[in-house]
Amino acid sequence: MSATAAAAPRTRDALRHVLLHLVTPLLMCLGMGLAYMGAFVTPEPHDMPIAVVGSGPRAEALARTVQDKAGDALDVRTLADREQAVAALKSLDIAGAYLPDAKAPELIVASAGSDMSALAVQKIFTPVAAEQGLPLKVTDVAKPVSDDPTGQGLFFLLVAVSIGSYASVAVLGAAGAALRMRVRAALVVGVSFAVSLIGAALAGPVFHLAHQGLWGVWAMSWLYSAGVLFIGVGLHTFLKRWTTLTMMVLFVMLNFTTSGGLFRPELQNGFFGSLHAFWNGAGFVEGIRGHLYFGGHDLGRHVMTLAAWLVLGLLMTAVAGLWERRRRPAPVAAATREADQEEEME
Repeated sequence: MSATAAAAPRTRDALRHVLLHLVTPLLMCLGMGLAYMGAFVTPEPHDMPIAVVGSGPRAEALARTVQDKAGDALDVRTLADREQAVAALKSLDIAGAYLPDAKAPELIVASAGSDMSALAVQKIFTPVAAEQGLPLKVTDVAKPVSDDPTGQGLFFLLVAVSIGSYASVAVLGAAGAALRMRVRAALVVGVSFAVSLIGAALAGPVFHLAHQGLWGVWAMSWLYSAGVLFIGVGLHTFLKRWTTLTMMVLFVMLNFTTSGGLFRPELQNGFFGSLHAFWNGAGFVEGIRGHLYFGGHDLGRHVMTLAAWLVLGLLMTAVAGLWERRRRPAPVAAATREADQEEEME
């Protein structure tokens, strides 16, 4: 056989190998486009909760009028007084509250909860005040810190901590494949600790997103990062080279888009809005947001969300460890048992 004839099959095999590996980045391209454009390109209210403040027939009539015009886009309710409206805003039950007044109508918002939601509510009620020929006074009862005027810094903190976590999965899964699962698990604890320290440094002394409560930011960063890493290390045992794509789907495509860091669920369609209720990125962003700006409101529920994902990761890693042990060749398994016995004797 000539050298040219022998080279042809090798070229075809190499080309087939390259094309097969190109499937992953192409699927990432498609998935990222569908996820980000589906979640962010056309934000529209869906049952956005807002309030008209007042107990008389005028307030009730205005609430009905706004509801009838908006349809399913808004969920309009009435609140008795300004104090109730501020309390509802600070518990994130509503996105804005309108106080009708013959001389000075006022809109109350809490932009630390969502700058985009506050702007959306402003667009709704500015024309209402304009019909009276009056300017609309906007009062913000929960502003983000001056170093993060849009309140979106928490979303980018999520991006940084997520990338540090899921990128480390590739290293622990591939380069660490020869290590026993318990060693990889110990490395996960260390890596997640390092990622959480970086996250806390970014949120605190570097960009000053957290003017107080930095220990809480660090703790939630560690919980979040450890959950992502344990899930990834466990998945790598079964998915191998498809792990990266799976991690991108779980912790980028579905995670960033449902976190509430840019748009809260009331500005997204039902799919992304429903995932916000239990996805770990939403637990991270909303937990830190409540911790920093809303007196710890609903903090326990968000921490439980992060803890649930961590437990899922621990279970997945444990199952992967049992799977690897059963599939390990007999000589290797025997050598491992002997090494374990020696460690116990020491």
